[in-house]
Amino acid sequence: MALLSFRKRDVAPATPVNREVEAFLEGYSIEVMPRTAAKIADFRDLLPAGARVYIAHIDGTPIEEMVATARRLRTEGYAPMPHVPARLIADRAALENWIAMYQGEAGVDQALLLAGGLAEARGRFDNSMQLLETGLFDKAGFKRLHVAGHPEGNRDIDRSGGDANVMAALRWKQAFSERTDARMALVTQFCFEAAPIIAWADGLQAAGIDLPIHIGIAGPARLQTLIKFAVACGIGPSLKVLQKRAMDVSKLLLPYEPADVVAELAAHKAAHPDFGVEAVHFFPLGGIQSTAAWATENGGRAATPANQS
Repeated sequence: MALLSFRKRDVAPATPVNREVEAFLEGYSIEVMPRTAAKIADFRDLLPAGARVYIAHIDGTPIEEMVATARRLRTEGYAPMPHVPARLIADRAALENWIAMYQGEAGVDQALLLAGGLAEARGRFDNSMQLLETGLFDKAGFKRLHVAGHPEGNRDIDRSGGDANVMAALRWKQAFSERTDARMALVTQFCFEAAPIIAWADGLQAAGIDLPIHIGIAGPARLQTLIKFAVACGIGPSLKVLQKRAMDVSKLLLPYEPADVVAELAAHKAAHPDFGVEAVHFFPLGGIQSTAAWATENGGRAATPANQS
């Protein structure tokens, strides 16, 4: 088994690695924003070579900064996957220009398509399905197109609760995946408890939706920080894990680490190889350095091109 290789130092796990967790973390991805990336001297000091790095496109970030971040990541040996938020894009011509900039200036051939955080669309597009329907990503030869998944529902899509609209969208995306050459996957919001994730993934399979799932996991962070982000992002049932921890004075001041949820999911995957979760996507809410260090200490490494989805 290949060891993680870093440019300036080799990082060995401080404790014996759980082999189920190590296997589960293979091919993990992580997320950055351009302003965060600008503070990192060299990503090769943090991440395994070839790792997929999503670039979050926050309202107000110029496309030029997104492309520059993607170009830098590519230069340092990573696979940049920019967010393409539908509600920030004016029209088809603007989308085509974004794609051309990413390809021509940064060699990008993969993207995460999502609605975006705005309540109302700025232009023609409102959701990721409309972006896919343009055919521009297929025309440009994008190899991977990831879309959003919602293990705990999404009130923006199903305003009265339930999952009717979310499931309808997933069926549409499943059908689209069957007629495109691009490899597709579902990338989810972060969750804190394994049971809802397992139930959701099994439910998708029962419904005939077999898109690979890249499960969102929050990296190490202060408890107060995680609760703030969880409430803002509409995290559902698994929020009670944080609330319960907040009631324990002995743990209140200790940083949260995702050891329990990752270990439970890893054990389930080992026992059920057909389980739909195929990769972990880290949200570095407490900082990319601490999240990358945690992943490394627990055996995380980049996937090979053959098994990367």
